[in-house]
Amino acid sequence: MPRLIPAAAIAALTATTLAAQAEVPTVVTDIAPVHALVAQVMGDLGAPVLLLDRGADPHSFQLRPSQAAALSAADIVFWVGPELTPWLDRALEGAESAGTAVSLLRVEGVTLRSYGDDHGHEEAAAHDDHDHDEAAAHDDHGHDHGHGHEEAAAHDDHAHDDHAGGHDHDHKHEGTDPHAWLDPANAQAWLTAIAARLAAADPANADTYAANAAAATQAVQALDAEIRAALAPAAGRPLFVFHDAYGYLAAAYGLTIAGTIADGDAADPGARRLADLRAALGEAQGACLFAEANHDPAYVEAIAGETGIRTATLDPSGSALDPGPDLYAAMMRALAAGIAACAAEG
Repeated sequence: MPRLIPAAAIAALTATTLAAQAEVPTVVTDIAPVHALVAQVMGDLGAPVLLLDRGADPHSFQLRPSQAAALSAADIVFWVGPELTPWLDRALEGAESAGTAVSLLRVEGVTLRSYGDDHGHEEAAAHDDHDHDEAAAHDDHGHDHGHGHEEAAAHDDHAHDDHAGGHDHDHKHEGTDPHAWLDPANAQAWLTAIAARLAAADPANADTYAANAAAATQAVQALDAEIRAALAPAAGRPLFVFHDAYGYLAAAYGLTIAGTIADGDAADPGARRLADLRAALGEAQGACLFAEANHDPAYVEAIAGETGIRTATLDPSGSALDPGPDLYAAMMRALAAGIAACAAEG
């Protein structure tokens, strides 16, 4: 006698089959921390493309033709925003894609800082005078990728010169600080926004995206508590870093960024700046000096040789780590470990 399959089991099997057959969006991301968060939300449904490979610098990057092609074919592009990667802003305008660019700095719930802001955060909604609601955030610069732009690879070859997008060697930090992923509260807001955008593009898998985002959010909350405990001994220590990329981390965990070597991402420090830095280090008690991945450690090594100050290397964008869903947690733990270890030596 044939075995009857319960109706509930048939319905569940049908739903699973339909979800598997749904058209999962093709997704491109800019930097490794964003890629990690998107990968967690997508889970087993698909793998996002990462534009910035291991070791790449987000501030000065040139797309390869294959990457430009991937950008053109994307249904969704999750990126921090032009404040971090102006070259990608130009590439999105030149990409032949019907996809939507989601600037994560502009999604609901994100807390933004300005460079040099030591007096608390400003809410994203108040910061953005252009009223970027969730729908507008999907395409914050009016990117209509369906226009008949020139071929993306050709755009890349001719438009992405050194530091394409305005990062010249005199660049100084001002305006919105884009390193928002270093505040775990922002990472949680991004997970929510990522899941919502994926669900809008792929309703059949909406429940999966929501469940993955919820699990990832819980993991980030646990990570936040772990890092808070690890960094507690560093509170009040004067920390000198390579460039101004740690405002969100400092605000989230009560750290003190006492100075920077470089005045911007592509600015080489002058003799006067280095002299002032040495003087500040001489006056600071229990200070630590940090080199940074993807930047020449020569200045840090020279200053440390002269002053005997404790040093370590930080990697605020996870550029030295293997990309994947686990990178965000690994990056944050490495930052905390480097700062805590240096502070513990004093």
